Amino acid sequence: MVRLFSGGARALAIAATALACAAAHAGEAYPSKPIRFIIPYAPGGTTDIIARLVGQKLTEDLGQQVIVDIRAGAGSMIGTELAAKSPPDGYTMLLSNIGLAFNETLYPKRTYDALRDLSPISLVGVTPNAFVVHPSVPANTMKDFLAFAKARSGQLSYASGGIGSSSHLSMELLQSLTGIKFNHVPYKGAGPALIDVAAGNVPFQLNSMPAVMNHVHSGRLRALAVSSAKRSQAVPDLPTIAESGVPGYDYVTWYGMLVPAHTPAAIISRLNAAVQKALGSKDVREKLGAQGVEVQGSTPDAFGKLVKTDVEKWRKIINTAKIKAE
Repeated sequence: MVRLFSGGARALAIAATALACAAAHAGEAYPSKPIRFIIPYAPGGTTDIIARLVGQKLTEDLGQQVIVDIRAGAGSMIGTELAAKSPPDGYTMLLSNIGLAFNETLYPKRTYDALRDLSPISLVGVTPNAFVVHPSVPANTMKDFLAFAKARSGQLSYASGGIGSSSHLSMELLQSLTGIKFNHVPYKGAGPALIDVAAGNVPFQLNSMPAVMNHVHSGRLRALAVSSAKRSQAVPDLPTIAESGVPGYDYVTWYGMLVPAHTPAAIISRLNAAVQKALGSKDVREKLGAQGVEVQGSTPDAFGKLVKTDVEKWRKIINTAKIKAE
């Protein structure tokens, strides 16, 4: 049985054993009915796009319809809670992203624990952020910008999609590693924030590559670096923040699939195999690549370790910066 980490009450272990036995008794019957694929974010975003592309391939491989179920709201907690509290029978899956790790600290009163109540299936892919500035900013490289900002620590403002968002926390990480202070201007969504940066109302931001690259190509924004540890396959000439004078900086938004905790190991293995097959198909890789998503499959254990590591990493950053969710 695969879990994000070991532990749990004796009663839960007994229940899990009973479920595993029931699944084994069913034998090759799984799956024998449609599978619900919960997306805890609004439609049209990267998570939704991934779910529909991968879900179609899973339908073909598993022989049962994989039905995308959008359950957005409350910082993704509505859909996540629904998945965490569903029966662990393999008929409910969740596609989440790095926000799953953020929320473990940002929302202490949530009704689920991601490390206790969800089991990993596989990492699906990652998307780095791009550091972009308005053309009026006198910096053509990330090194130039850092020197410019260091001389004006506490004076420059950046836009984000809101408190606790990817564009916010990736900047908090930059501040913690450089010691440079920036003023945070939160918006109600990454879209409005990006519009104001492109208009020159706020000088810069870190935002997802799929969101910013059209503005970069049009000249409305200047891209200085990517946030991942390695250069992006989509823009290999763009340096990383780490190689631009901030060693150790590494931020990507990961996307991964999970199921309710105590889902039998045989079902997790079957789903993982189907996901790896889907991610290996040329059309899925090309279509996700066009969205700026770098496809990365994994074992359940590897994805589980990533989630646990990020929960601890971002807990320290969020608590140190005294970030409180809206």
